[in-house]
Amino acid sequence: MPEQKSNEGYNHDLENREQNLSPVDYLEETSAEIAAPMNYTPAPTIRKDVAREKEGTGGRGVGITALVISILSLFVMPILLGIVGIVLGFVARRRGAVSTGTWAISLGAISIIIGIFLAPFF
Repeated sequence: MPEQKSNEGYNHDLENREQNLSPVDYLEETSAEIAAPMNYTPAPTIRKDVAREKEGTGGRGVGITALVISILSLFVMPILLGIVGIVLGFVARRRGAVSTGTWAISLGAISIIIGIFLAPFF
């Protein structure tokens, strides 16, 4: 196998560099990605008071119903009404009544825990 010089085939490039008096004598190629520049436009902001008004209107009735059933489950049929309160709490949260739905879910869960673990001892 004949010996091959490391810069064989690039002689024309070396000659051009010698003519231009380039101080660099390595032969790597570099490139840059060509892409359209991205324009950043921030999302429109919604005022908090408008967001709160939207929050409660859709699921307010379901949220209040879920909360009443969850409170009732603390006293009567804790497992059955607790499950119904939790399910209605998730429905209320999905429809926009986040705080009432969360309260209904937590009270329903507490009612189920009390009904399963503490009520048999009394």
